[in-house]
Formats: sequence, C-alpha cells, structure tokens
Amino acid sequence: MINNVVLVGRMTRDAELRMTQSNTAVASFTLAVNRPFKNQNGEREADFINCVIWRQQAENLANWCKKGALVGITGNIQTRNYENQQGQRVYVTEVLANNFQLLESRSQQQSSNNNLANNPMDISDEDLPF
Repeated sequence: MINNVVLVGRMTRDAELRMTQSNTAVASFTLAVNRPFKNQNGEREADFINCVIWRQQAENLANWCKKGALVGITGNIQTRNYENQQGQRVYVTEVLANNFQLLESRSQQQSSNNNLANNPMDISDEDLPF
C-alpha cells in the first residue's frame, strides 16, 4: 500500500505547539495549497489542509515557520477518531508530516509583504485592455 503526501503551501497561522502528558512535542498547523486551475470567475482557489507534526520537528516548525511562511512537507494521511462529550464518534483526517522545509527566508517573506503594501502599481488607463 502507498500513502505518501507531498505538499507546498503557506501557513495560515502560527503552528499550535503543545506537549503531551509524556512530554512529547506536537504541533498542529494548516497549509493553504493553491489549486492548479482557476474557478469560473477566473480566480485561483486553495485547499486548507490540516497537518500535525511530532517531536523535535514540531518544535522546529513552531520556532521557524510563522503565518504566511512558504513550507514544503512530506508525510502521509491518517484518520483518527474519538468520542466527543455528547457520546458521538468523531473522525478527523489530517496529514501526519514527517519532515518539513522552510522554502523562503524570513527576509524574503518580509520584503515580499512590504513590496505589496508599500508599492502601489502604476498603471495608466492606456495600459488597460478595455
């Protein structure tokens, strides 16, 4: 059987790092991954994929990858289940990340964010196609 996942996306928020009762680090995070096609309105949509990573990798991800960071991960899909307070069985499907890689430096992230905010585009009416 094959269960491999490779994702490249942006962190939607800072990772949520916590410790288990046995003092093992685990981090939860969500990646926004662009779809390879545009919708009927000509816009790109994204999938928001819940991920979890364990141990030292969890601590590293929480320290280095902040909201908006471009991250690559490898791992596999897992489905876990638990019983909620109402006694109902709840199933959760997420990506169990084995490894991650930060794909741009913090300075690149900040400069691209600053460029978007501080440099308005200079477009004349003559450049418009309509």
